[in-house]
Order: sequence, then C-alpha cells, then structure tokens
Amino acid sequence: MRGWDKVRASASGARFGRNSTMNERTPSSRTVRLGRVTPQAPTHRTIYCNDREANQLVRFRGNSISTTKYNFFTFLPKGLFEQFRRVANLYFLTISILSATKISPVSPITNVVPLSLVLLVSLVKEAFEDWKRFQNDMAINNYLIDVLQDQKWEPIPWKKLQVGDIVRVKQDGFFPADVLFLASTNPDGVCYIETANLDGETNLKIRKALERTWDYLTPEKASEFKGEVQCEQPNNSLYTFTGNLIIQKQTLALSPNQILLRGCSLRNTEYIVGAVIFTGHETKVMMNTMNVPSKRSTLERKLDKLILMLFGALFTMCLIGAIGSGVFIDRKYYYLALSKSVDDQFNPDNRFLVALLTMFTLITLYSTIIPISLYVSIEMIKFIQCTQFINKDLHMYHSETNTPALARTSNLNEELGQVEYIFSDKTGTLTRNLMEFFKCSIGGEVYGTGITEIEKGIAQQNGLKVSEHNSANSVHEKGFNFDDARLMRGGWRNEPNPDICKEFFRCLAICHTVLPEGDENPEKITYQAASPDESALVTAAKNFGFFFYRRTPTMIYVRESHVEKMGKIQDMSYEILNVLEFNSTRKRQSVICRYPDGRLVLYCKGADSVIFERLADVNADLKKVTREHLEQFGSAGLRTLCLAYRDLHPDMYESWNEKFIHAKSSLRDREKKLDEVAELIEKDLILIGCTAIEDKLQEGVPACIETLSRAGIKIWVLTGDKMETAINIAYACNLINNDMKQFIISSETDAIREVEERGDQVEIARFIKEEVKIQLKNCLEKAQHYLQTLSGPKLTLVIDGKCLMYALDPSLRVMLLNLSLNCTSVVCCRVSPLQKAQVTSLVKKGAQKITLSIGDGANDVSMIQAAHIGIGISGMEGMQAVMASDFAIAQFRFLTDLLLVHGRWSYLRLCKVVTYFFYKNLTFTLTQFWFTFQTGFSGQRFYDDWFQSLYNVIFTALPVIIVGLFDKDVSASLSKKYPQLYREGIRDVFFKWRVVAIWAFFSIYQSLIFFNFVTTSSKNGKNPSGKMFGLWDVSTMAFTCVVVTVNLRLLMMCNSITRWHYISVGGSILAWFVFIFIYSGIMTPMDRQENIYFTIYVLMSTFYFYLTILLVPIVALFGDFIYQGVQRWFFPYDYQIVQELHKHEADDTGGLDLVDTGNQLTPAEARRYAISQLPQERSKHTGFAFDSPGYESFFAAQLGVFAPHKAWDVARRASMKSRPKIPLKK
Repeated sequence: MRGWDKVRASASGARFGRNSTMNERTPSSRTVRLGRVTPQAPTHRTIYCNDREANQLVRFRGNSISTTKYNFFTFLPKGLFEQFRRVANLYFLTISILSATKISPVSPITNVVPLSLVLLVSLVKEAFEDWKRFQNDMAINNYLIDVLQDQKWEPIPWKKLQVGDIVRVKQDGFFPADVLFLASTNPDGVCYIETANLDGETNLKIRKALERTWDYLTPEKASEFKGEVQCEQPNNSLYTFTGNLIIQKQTLALSPNQILLRGCSLRNTEYIVGAVIFTGHETKVMMNTMNVPSKRSTLERKLDKLILMLFGALFTMCLIGAIGSGVFIDRKYYYLALSKSVDDQFNPDNRFLVALLTMFTLITLYSTIIPISLYVSIEMIKFIQCTQFINKDLHMYHSETNTPALARTSNLNEELGQVEYIFSDKTGTLTRNLMEFFKCSIGGEVYGTGITEIEKGIAQQNGLKVSEHNSANSVHEKGFNFDDARLMRGGWRNEPNPDICKEFFRCLAICHTVLPEGDENPEKITYQAASPDESALVTAAKNFGFFFYRRTPTMIYVRESHVEKMGKIQDMSYEILNVLEFNSTRKRQSVICRYPDGRLVLYCKGADSVIFERLADVNADLKKVTREHLEQFGSAGLRTLCLAYRDLHPDMYESWNEKFIHAKSSLRDREKKLDEVAELIEKDLILIGCTAIEDKLQEGVPACIETLSRAGIKIWVLTGDKMETAINIAYACNLINNDMKQFIISSETDAIREVEERGDQVEIARFIKEEVKIQLKNCLEKAQHYLQTLSGPKLTLVIDGKCLMYALDPSLRVMLLNLSLNCTSVVCCRVSPLQKAQVTSLVKKGAQKITLSIGDGANDVSMIQAAHIGIGISGMEGMQAVMASDFAIAQFRFLTDLLLVHGRWSYLRLCKVVTYFFYKNLTFTLTQFWFTFQTGFSGQRFYDDWFQSLYNVIFTALPVIIVGLFDKDVSASLSKKYPQLYREGIRDVFFKWRVVAIWAFFSIYQSLIFFNFVTTSSKNGKNPSGKMFGLWDVSTMAFTCVVVTVNLRLLMMCNSITRWHYISVGGSILAWFVFIFIYSGIMTPMDRQENIYFTIYVLMSTFYFYLTILLVPIVALFGDFIYQGVQRWFFPYDYQIVQELHKHEADDTGGLDLVDTGNQLTPAEARRYAISQLPQERSKHTGFAFDSPGYESFFAAQLGVFAPHKAWDVARRASMKSRPKIPLKK
C-alpha cells in the first residue's frame, strides 16, 4: 500500500493509477468469488451496492467512530507513558526506585506519595477529558438511520451501517457516512445540502443524482438496484471525487456532485436515497480531523532550562557531600564503630566506594530540590485561567452572533502576554466580510455616489471634511447600499447606453450559482450563496429590476422590468447549458445560457487581470476608461469584478460542448482538462463594465490597532487584495499614516512589465529577482539612515506577492527580514496562503520573536499553524480557521482584552508561580544540605520522611495556585489605559535569569537563618522535663519555621490580596499544625525507631517554641522586605508606577476609559453585570516594603481628604486598607 500513500498525499485527491480506461471495465463475475477475498487494487476500491455478502469478503471498515485517546485497556499503560515523558516525573520515578534500596536514608514513602498524588491528579484529568469524548462518540454512533432490508426501510444505529448499504436520509437529517446520491423526492434528481459542519459555510449547495438512478426512490424499486462502484481509495480531499458507477454493463462517470459527505445535512428536500461508499474513519470528514500542532510556550521551554539548572545544583551539592564523606570517613572516630565488618558505605578502606554510595544517598535525600508538583500546578492554573477567565469574559463576548471567546488549548496563556508581532488577514478579520454593492461602471460611465469609510479616512488624513447626503433614491438592504437616480427605479432606460445596462443587469442575474429560498417575492426572498460577494451581486440585480426568483438544475427564472414600458414586468426563463465554475486559479466564472428566442450567450465575471486578457480587440477606449475606474474603486477600498459577455454561434457551441462533456467524464486530471476546455470558449469577450463592492471595517479596529501599537506590538497585514486596496485599508485602520516613511516594493513597474511582455519566463524570473534585490538594498540603506537620526519617522513596508516570492529566496531572505524588523508595520498584498505561512515562519525563526497569526478563512490555516499563537475569528468564512487555532474570538478588537489583559496577567502570574516554586524548594533542600556538614556527610536526614513527602503537595501547594489565578497588578481597565505596561512582557522582564538569581540568593540567606538560628538557639534549650532538645525536636522546629516563612513570603509577592489568599495561606499553615498534632500523637508498631512521637507537644510546652516561631520568620523575611522596598522606591517596574498613580481609586473590573465595544447586553446580563459592579471586598495592593514618611498625605487619605503627594510617597504601598471615600460619578 506504500504507493497509495504517495497518491493520497497529492493535493488534488487520488487518481487511478492502474488502468486509464476504466470506462471499459465490465462488472466482475460474482460466481468466481466462492469463499475467497477479492484482492482490492491499491489505487481504487470496488463496492457492490445492496449486496452485504459480497462486500463482507473485502472487510471494509465499520461505521463506528472513536475520537478518544484511550480505551479501557490502554488507559493505564498509555496514560502513564504520557506522564513519564516529562523529565521531572521520570526523575522522581528514578528517585522512588533508589529510595527503596538500602543506601537510601529516607523511606520509599517520601518520594512515592508525592509522585503518586501528582500522577493521580494528572490521570484523573486525562480520564475526565476522555470520558467526555467517549460519551460524545456513543451519542453519534447510536443515531438511527433508515436502511433498506427486505424491501422496507428499517431504522438501525449508525455504527451498524456497512459499505454498500442503501440508506434513506430525511429532511434536516445528517448523512451517516459518505453516500453516493441515487434519487431524491425533488424533481430532476436534485437535493440541497448544508456543509456547515465541514467548512462552516451555511449557504446551501446543490447536489444532482445521475439521471440513470432517479427511479430508485421507493423501497421496492431501490431493492432492484445492483450497481458496482469503482472509486478512489479513502482520502481527505473534501472537494474532489473520482469514480465510475457500472450499472447493467453501462459505465457512468461520478463526480463530487453525486457525493453526500458525512457531517453535512439535508435541506429543502423531503428525503433522498443513496448507497454508502466510505464509512467511519474512512469518511472524508474524519480523515480531515486536524490534530492542531502541539505548541509549547517560551516560558515552558525556559522552565526546562531552569529544571536542568536545578539538576546541576543537585549534582553539585551531592558531589560536595560525596567528596566530604570520602575525606571525613576515618577509624579514628572510634565512637562510630567503623569495624572491619561495617557496610561498604562506611568502610574507610575503600573511600572511593564510600563517596560513590554517598552520592546516591544524597540524591534521594536532596530530591525535593526539583519541584514535583510544579507541572501539575501550572496545568491546573492554565486550565482554570482558560475555562473560567478567558471563556467567560463579557468584554470578549459578541452579542450579535452570541459568540464568546474560546480557548482551544491551555498551553499558551502566558505566551499571549509576550507577543511582539501580529500577522493579520484583511477580509473578514479587519473587515466584516459583509459585502454591499456600492458602485459600478457600465459602458465607461461610473454610477453610485456614496463615500466609503476608506475615502472618509483618506480625507481626514488630508485634513478635509466630508459630508454625506443621502438622497431619496438611495436604497439600503443587506448586500446593497447604492445611491444613484440614473439607474434606480428604471432610470437606466434614459441613459445613453440602455442596451449595455441591460446586458450588465442580466449578467448579474444569470451568471452565478446562488439558490433562492422562501416566497417568490422581492421583499421576502433570501439568497443562499457560496460567498457574500455572489449574494450582493444578485441582490443588486433585483434592485435594478432584474429579479432572479427561481432555479432548477437547467433553468433560471428572472422577473425583468419591461425594456420599453415603465412599470411593466415580464417573466423570462433562461436555459442554463453549462456552468464553468470559479476557482482560485481561474479567478472567473462563466455561464452559457440560451434565451427564449434561441440566442446563445456566454456571460463571464472575474478578476480584472483575467478578464482583460480575454477581451476581443475592440473598443480600446472603453478598456482604458474601465481600467481607470477600477483603480479609482480600488483606492476607495472597494472589491472589484469585471463583467463581459460573448454571443455564440450554435455550430461552434455544439462542437465545443462535445469536448466539454468528454473532459467532464474523464477520470484522469478532470479539473485540468475542464480548465483547458474552458479556455477555448472564454475568449473574444466584450467588456460590459465592472462592479465595486464595499467590505466595511469591523467595529473598533482602528482603536484596537492603535492600542496594540502603543503596547509595542508590530502589526503586519497579509492579504490577497490589490496593493491600492490594501494600502487604503491600512490607512483606514491606523496602520499607516502620513507621518510614516513608506517603502513600496512592487512588480507593477514599467521595466518589469516590459520584460513580461516578451514572455521569456527564465528572463522574467531573473530580472524580477534582480529588481527586488536592488529595491531591498535601497530600502534597507534608507531605513538604517532614518534610524540613525534622532527623530526619524516611523517606517512602513508595502510589498506584493510576486516580489515577495523572490524576496523569500534564501539569498535575499536576511535582507527582507532586516528591513521588515526596522518597520513599524508591514503590508503584503496579493499573497498566497503558502506565502502567509512563509512570512510568519521567517519572523518566528529568523528573528526569534513571539508571533501571533489571526485569520478567519481556510486560506489562513497554514499561517495560523505556523505562528507561536494562532487565533481564529469565528466569522463568515466558516470554521476551518477556528478549528486550526489555539484561541477563537468573534471580532478583531477583542485582541486588546485577550493580549493586554488576560495575556499580561497570565504571564505575570505564571512567572511568579515558577520563581516561587524554585524558591520554596531550594530553601527547604538547602536546610537539609547545611545539616549534612554537621553529620560527617553521612547522609543522615534532618526531617522526618512524611514532612518531606507532604511539604510540596499539602503544606505549600494551595497558596501558589491562588496566586496563579487571582494575582492582579493593575485592573483590566488600567491595563488597556496604559498599553505600555505590556512591553515588560515582550522584554520578558519577570523571568530573566537575574530574577532567578535574586530568588536563589534569598533562598540561600533564608535557609542559613532557619538552620543556624534554630540549631544554635536550641543547644541550650531544654524541655519541661529538663532534657536537651533532640534531633527531631530541632528539625520539627525548623520545619515549622520553613512552612510559616515560605507561606508568608508568598503574601509579600502578591500585588492584590483577596480572601482566597488568606484562606489558602492560613489553611496551609493550619494544615501543618493539624497534621503534626495527629502524627506525633500516634504511636504504631509500624513506626521507625527515630520517631517524632510527642515532639510537638513537648515543643509547644516551652517558651522557646513561641519565641522562635515569632523571631525566625521575621529575621528570614527582613532581607526580602528591605529588597522590595529599595526596588519599589528606586527601581520601580512600570506597573508599580501605575499602581502609585491610581492607588486611591476603587479597583474596578474593567469599564473605565475603554473603547466602546457596542455590545448590547440582555436585561438579565445587564443585571448580573450591575450586581458584579456593586461594592464588595476590594483587593489590597501590598507590593510594598515600608511606609514612607509622608505622614500628612497618609492621614489625609485615611480621612478621605485629598492632600498633594510628596516625592517620598512613591515607596508606600499601592493601596490602603481603608479606601478614601470617592464620591460616585453619576
């Protein structure tokens, strides 16, 4: 099957490899196959319709589907394998195994318990997610479908369906598998399907059965159907299908038109009958299920380096201990009883072996330096951040489409806080993808008087004021926004060229694949179109008096205004002979129709570049004027299409049609042959005019782009539009302004045109590459010159697809990258989907910057997957972008909240979580390390096994999760009011190695305080019975100090403190005391000898315990206290300055000085929102060190009186406990 794998990978879908003349195949003789499996050709499959026995021999796959990761038997092995792929978990497994050997100073329980808890939490999460998938699969597999059995329809579950079965699907039902369409209740064997589950498009598509199978509609008739289908093997190409139906020795060609794919639903049709071709995981939709590429955040990769650094520290500590033990061990210490029969680990005769064994001993002893619960804590924090904060943020909820934000992965939350480059699509992302017919040019005359948003923007750039007057003739409905009395209400008859106007309107009304729905009434009818542009053009024809109201597979019916008499209408029927479909390479669509009077006409509409190439050599003036109009429309930001027609001679048409039918039934390269045949007739066209459609900017885009620019984010627009349109859209949304210096690299120069006219492809390529190189070099030199001047302008680069193709060449790539990185914004126009991905990868890999791609269509998928973060806009172009993305939002403007609020907070929180984990584990392990120096490096443990086990998973686990969820430096509204705060994330200020080094320094300082203060002070201490404190008394005391201190240190690093912080920190300290009271109060035979039985009761009966628990944390935290004060006073972070500026303001949840999002909330939502705004417990900013001497303003603030701040107030805490009384704004 290897050969087939190669075939399947080809983009065009599978083609037949064995025999090109499959049309000549005769049905296989059924009598030969007695009990033998007929080998299937690797390039195609043979299906016997309505014959289960014949198909069973081939063993096709069943129709049951499973999207789960695990099953009952694989859950444990596969789940554990997934967990042990993590270095930290594998490390702890090794430590657990080591701790079971006799060289270990700790019991295995020390390491097994935390590892088991971590694995349990992770596996429960995996099981829960998989259980949800399993339930979903079960529901789908048990849907019922009518299958033909014994000449009647029997309902059976989807999962029992087999290849070759005859099925009946009713209206609004879903197709259970990929089905060959045989018959329909509609006349002419057509049915209407909706493909929303496949590509997100809600417009209806027509499918037409072969005329030969129309009769097989009733169960009696369908049971007579015994056809043989020979078709391609299963593949993932949604829009192609190649096969033949052999029925009664007649071979009929099958196309995608006869295939109904699983996941689509039947509309406007009572029921259809079909034969199952592909089932289960072999259906096209299941073969398209995209595994979003696994992405890891930059912080996570840096965290791996930190863990490796901790491994280094662990190895160093163990090496010091091992060398120390080898040196220390000596028989002169007679009290150690190191006789000849002593264990190898303590035998002075073999010091190297002593050192080696001690090394392993110490590895198990110091294993806590690696934070075992770090990964699982981070996972929980990220998961909750996504499900509770991002998905439920009202500021990112779009009420018009009822679409909330959706985090499709929780791996990249903090990455959202570090984005430096955004790559955006234009149509549907910056614009609304709601097309409106706005202007047109007919026979060299421009019609339409409106002013576009872009034109208004350009006028404002030039300081002009634009006033818009809507006349009584203007009509505005969905898809049509046109104002010109010369064409409206039949006024076109009085124009100098009424015949050309008539051809223009007929072209709009006939040349399309739109489906009308509803009453045949201009007010009530709705149009289902493949694209919003199509719908807008048909709506325009309706408003000009050419109302398309009905379609059958061969006819189009148009209600036309009478050409001579005003007010009279006539119903015209046009026979549709051929449709030459639109695709991205043809860039045009043609329809050949026959008028009632027998006239044969080809109508064609498409991009200006392809239509102008195919025009007849007549009326050069019209071409020139229309080209000027196209440029004029383009510079106003309008999308243009050219319309043309051609009268056909019947004989010429007949000979062409034979070629067309032959191409349509060919099995090899069908698409290519159809394109070649189309070229034969789409020539010598006569230009009618062009249309201009406006695609308005989305709400809030200019303000959003301006805010993101202030945050230090550079925005690139990658679009397939013309250069003029792209530049004007960039102006309209504040991406480019007149103060910027523009570098334009275009292939539309006279020199390049001249070379292109000669037609030598090699010469063209060489010349354009050379031109691009020269232009890039010049631009780069100018850019560097501007950057060297003090107040040089901001730079922007505009490049088109043809030049970009050569600029991405390895020899020029570095130059392009250097130039791009010096520009504030970049616009790439006329680019292909592949080029979008290449540009994204260039910056991602070449500049090592964090990138974000945002788009809404299938053409943006490669760009979305190429970037660090992919964002899909759930818009008009279906769901393929969303399905491939990491986050989905409804509007471009929601990026402000996603990045500046959630992204920044997530980054800040996770940096604190990681550095705190590092600090608390290092502090705890170092106390054990200092103790090793007092024990002759023997590996004697300082703490009880259970203390060591539960330190990470109970006594210090919850507070850090609370910080990861609720810590907030400034409110959401201030985050957006001061977008510059975001730059700290771009510079990675909070997770630099310098920050890690400072935490490490305080870990060493605190661990020395804990160990030395407690051990030194306890030397002379005695318990109530007069005995000296033993090892377990001292270690319990030290452990109590560690737990109290690290939990209090957490409060010092918080920017805002909520009741959850108090509950978690207080609860963790309390949990330690509850545990030690129970643990030291119980004695069992299972206990080891050096038990800490009754230790805490003895300790707490002394004054020493209370003095130590009070003084040691104060001394330990004093260094941090001083450092935080100095840092805040003399070297404040940006957010600390903002805290000081707004420290007397109530901590709002977001609505101050925001861009008005224009979301209309329902009364219930408004009420909930109002309740959430009522006074409640305020967070208290406490990122401070000590109160400054600003006494006057301090006491004034306490009394609610405003007093001017003194310079020294900067070091005071960000917010007071009792807030000043601020009068409510009405």
